[in-house]
Amino acid sequence: MAANILDWTDSWFEKLDSESKADNAGSIAARFSGEVAEGRLPFCSMPFMSELLHDLAGLEDYVKSFDHMLLLGIGGSALGARALQKAFFPQQDQPCHKGPWLWIADNVCAGTLDAYLEKLPLEKTLVAVVSKSGGTIETISQYFLVRSRMQEVLGDSWNRNTIFITDKNKGFLREQADQLDIRTLEVPDNLGGRYSVLSAVGLLPAMFMGIDYRAMVEGASAVLSPLASRDLNADILRRHPSFRLACWGASLMDEGFNELIFFSYVPQWACFGQWFAQLWAESLGKEGKGSQPIPATGATDQHSVNQMFLDGPRNKACLFLTCPDLPEGKEFPSDIPANFAYLKGKKFGELIHAEGLGTKMALSANNVPLVEIKVGSENEEAAGRLMGLLMAATIFTGWIMDINPIDQPAVEMGKLLAKARLGASGLENEKKSLNNFLNTKRAEQPF
Repeated sequence: MAANILDWTDSWFEKLDSESKADNAGSIAARFSGEVAEGRLPFCSMPFMSELLHDLAGLEDYVKSFDHMLLLGIGGSALGARALQKAFFPQQDQPCHKGPWLWIADNVCAGTLDAYLEKLPLEKTLVAVVSKSGGTIETISQYFLVRSRMQEVLGDSWNRNTIFITDKNKGFLREQADQLDIRTLEVPDNLGGRYSVLSAVGLLPAMFMGIDYRAMVEGASAVLSPLASRDLNADILRRHPSFRLACWGASLMDEGFNELIFFSYVPQWACFGQWFAQLWAESLGKEGKGSQPIPATGATDQHSVNQMFLDGPRNKACLFLTCPDLPEGKEFPSDIPANFAYLKGKKFGELIHAEGLGTKMALSANNVPLVEIKVGSENEEAAGRLMGLLMAATIFTGWIMDINPIDQPAVEMGKLLAKARLGASGLENEKKSLNNFLNTKRAEQPF
């Protein structure tokens, strides 16, 4: 198996003085060890994993007895599952797919939900409702409508086709599960949505699709276990690639590089860009600090936003994802025009490597600091390593910036205002703000 490598050659690591960020490696190592021991970083130590893998094995025949899974979730409850679907279950988007099918209801779209309710054969559909708190309004509102339709179609047996992924002890979904005898899988304490892909949140849909979720866990563990070890110290942390990425990311922000491109030249892994965007933005965008993550797909975005990357403001850095082991594809025919003769004897898959090399060189030539992430293989183990690396790097970056990479206070404000608009009880301050906003004369112009 080919190695997974970070290539720092074009990163400006020394030029940015990233090494100085590692001066407090000792205190960060001690903090990390303490938080792991206290159960506050479960994505890293995975204390829940043995029980979860046992539970998933026990559910496998049940889950795979369905033709469809309808996942109700938003944000971190859906982005990881979608990334895994696109990376490892691309056949659903290809002609003549015969199942199984995963459908992800991750937004407030009445047209889409109506289509699911009208067209899905609910007797052959498993509905997975994902909310750690059990109170996510977008997800719970979908659940109410789906439950009503399932009761119409399936009668009293509707609960057999339902599973909740939620808190072990509290929340509305936990109450519903206890009252209605609905199967559940747990979201561990202190595991926020954007760090939850390697929990039941991501692994249940992965199992449904036949993805090797155990290999993903093994890959992540290979990266994270040195951090979760009691032996973690300053020297070990300094050498760990996630900490080096964090030192680089924090030094970039200090130098005004406030946009971070996630450029995937592994086409089927493009949705890891959206997953990373939530992880990075929601974790680090606080107190006027942070950098804006920008997902991009090679070669598609060479023909659009890459113009801005190459010739726009010099405020961008790049994580550049590649894999040498992509499918080779068909060989080009020999009877092609002379001006395309350079393609003769080559295979279609060679084009993405050439495009990636050209884009990487162009970015570097145009003063975009760049770290290439080379995954050795386009498989689940490598994906687990990538996710583990980026989650740990995000935590360390937040600590170096002296912000909390776990909470999301600004996001909560919008959620409360939405509930106030719908008439939820309490929320008097939010309702006052809402009233003032709605009564402001708008500066509107027709077009």
